Order: sequence, then C-alpha cells, then structure tokens
Amino acid sequence: MKSMETTVYGKWIMIGEHAAVRGKPALVFPLLARSLHLRFLDNGEPLSVEFEGTHGEEMRLLFWGVIEKAFEMTGHSRRESTGQFILSSTIPVGAGLGASATLCVAIGRWFFEKGWVKEPELLEFCRQLENLFHGESSGLDVAVALYGKGLHYERGGDILPIQPLWSPNWYISYSGKRGVTSECIARVRELWAKDSALGEKIDLDMHEAVLAAERSLLTEYSEKAFDELADAIHKARSCFEHWGLAGGEMGQH
Repeated sequence: MKSMETTVYGKWIMIGEHAAVRGKPALVFPLLARSLHLRFLDNGEPLSVEFEGTHGEEMRLLFWGVIEKAFEMTGHSRRESTGQFILSSTIPVGAGLGASATLCVAIGRWFFEKGWVKEPELLEFCRQLENLFHGESSGLDVAVALYGKGLHYERGGDILPIQPLWSPNWYISYSGKRGVTSECIARVRELWAKDSALGEKIDLDMHEAVLAAERSLLTEYSEKAFDELADAIHKARSCFEHWGLAGGEMGQH
C-alpha cells in the first residue's frame, strides 16, 4: 500500500449511553461538523506522524499508543512498515464527541488496507483498540464512526441504521468541562457493585427511554410525537442523575 486517505466523523449520542455497555440499546448519530482526517504516504522512511487542525495536537499522546496496540493485536511490528501519517482533527479530546473512536477507526482502516485485518473483523478490532481509553468500550462510538450514519446500536445484538422521519432543532453546547469516559464507566460499575437491583432498574429505565425516543422519531411529526421524545430525553437524564453523572458543573450547565 503506497497511500491511503480517510475521514472519520465525530458522534453525538442522543440516548442510551452507559447502559449500552451492558447490551441495552442506544441511538447515536455522526457529528458531521467535527472530523478526523488521516492521510498516509509510504515514503520509505521509518513511520512518522504530523498533526494538523484545531485539535490535531491533542492526538499526539494517543496516536502511538493506539497504533502500537494495533500492531500487537495483529502480530506485526512497527519496524515492518514505513511511511508518514498526517493527522488533522477538529474533535476536542475528552469532550464526549468521539475523538478516541475516530482515531481507532482511522488506524483500523489503515490496518485493513494493509491486509492485516479483515472487513468483518474491523468493528471488533476498533472496539478493542478503544478499550485503551474506556477500559471496556461498548463499541457504540466506534460503530457510528465506522459506518458514518445514524444507528440503533446494541452490543452483541442489532446494529441497524435509523432514519428519523423528523427532527427537532438539536443543539450541542459545551459545558466547559472535559472528562474521561472510563471514570464515568467506573462510577456506574461502583453503583452496580453496591446495589445491583438499582443498577438493573436504571438500565431498564434507559432501555425504555431509548425505545420511546425511537418510536417518536419513526412516526410522522406531531405535538404528541414531540412530547414523547421530550419525555424520553428527560427520563434518560434521570438515569444519569441516579448514576451520579449529572451533578456539579454538568448539572448547572
């Protein structure tokens, strides 16, 4: 492979985050305004990378860890490859927009082009790469980054495209706080360890909220459909409150 170029878009999870780790459904969509672009040219020199874009430099500490893990997973070594990567990103790291997933998918596609990963294996390969960041990735972020379309996602189950018949005016606002997803996952696990019955109830509430939101979006627009979507979003927020993930600065935003 002499050259390669790929663009991977960020994501926004409408509903279902965290419960997705335990196989509950979630609705997720690509964020086309934010992306990672990876170019590669085999110039015969040892592997190197340059970073561009408003948030490209933030990938510096992440890039080599991911690619070394990918080499390890495929039984290959960096010494076998030559060439230069140029990575440009407009996705801030730690803002919940899928920066780590886009990096894992871009690198996964490079390994696919090398012939070291087969296409049916690519989603799971990228999910395992993302475990570096999440501890245990549900694969939700990776799936939407890989497929680039809205998805109904269930870990170990259905991954189906979703095409809403209508959409409210969605807005994404930045709270000013960046976080580490693995810490949020750990907090939910702690709740499960202390009270598994409560953990199961919260997951069930999120499951019901996801299905209600999906039903509302897959019917023609009406005030009733709008209200049902709003109710589902509020129900999902209450799950975050019970998990302890919606307080402090986030709760005030």
